[in-house]
Amino acid sequence: MSLGKQRIRDVINVIKNIVDNRELIATLAWKNITVRYKQAYLGILWSLLKPLMLMCIFIVLRSFVGINSGNVPYPVLTLAALSIWIFFQESASEGVTSVVGNASLIRKIYFPREVFPLTSVSTKLVELGINFVILACFMAWYGILPGIYALWVPVLVFYTVLLSLTIAFAGSALNVYYRDVSTALPVLLSLMMYLSPVIYPLQLVKNKLLIEQAAGAWSSKLYFLYTLNPLAGLIDSFQNVMLRHQPPNFDAMLPGFCFTLVLLPLSYLYFKRAEAYFADVI
Repeated sequence: MSLGKQRIRDVINVIKNIVDNRELIATLAWKNITVRYKQAYLGILWSLLKPLMLMCIFIVLRSFVGINSGNVPYPVLTLAALSIWIFFQESASEGVTSVVGNASLIRKIYFPREVFPLTSVSTKLVELGINFVILACFMAWYGILPGIYALWVPVLVFYTVLLSLTIAFAGSALNVYYRDVSTALPVLLSLMMYLSPVIYPLQLVKNKLLIEQAAGAWSSKLYFLYTLNPLAGLIDSFQNVMLRHQPPNFDAMLPGFCFTLVLLPLSYLYFKRAEAYFADVI
């Protein structure tokens, strides 16, 4: 069987497992949500505080260093980036700990173990919806109305889900054997934020490297390396469709999208090969 046919078969198996276990995923996702906020005084309001606090910190930082946000007010531009970034960061982080965190279930009963990373991502979709409500309020405050290109939002969210699962599948399997993975990942993802257009717009990087040629002969290569980060084109595209009334930035998304298409099947394949030993090791 060719590699292409094998990957198609893997994708079909993933979809089949999701459909067959959709009720289990929904139940575990609801349990995660209720446990997370049951004994928190502010409850789900904690989901509101993180993007708002980060936005305020970035606004203060901008007052010192100066960041050109173009025609879009900086607070709403940053909040749009944070909506996607926080969803990715927390989905990936919780996906990595999902298998170890459900050790008791793994020892008692068998079902496809990819249910756990999928549940972690599904749980975070609820908080993403809350962040979208906050973003909508800020857009209304600044008089920004989404246009026809906002129809791309579900596609961009689905792309973010794929990115999260790319890390969650391989990371959760590795975390069973090496518990340092769950400790190191949040640190690495925090550093990755500075390599993504969250605090600053992608256009700033493009101007420096492609127009001003700030790195000389290496400028084009460095910009390509920057866009290999799937979040670079993804965040800029989300800002385009929601705030700038422009289509997704396909040129910036293409390198990272191709990179994801290569890594996701490999990540899932590693997870499936490792899951046979989860119950013995965990």
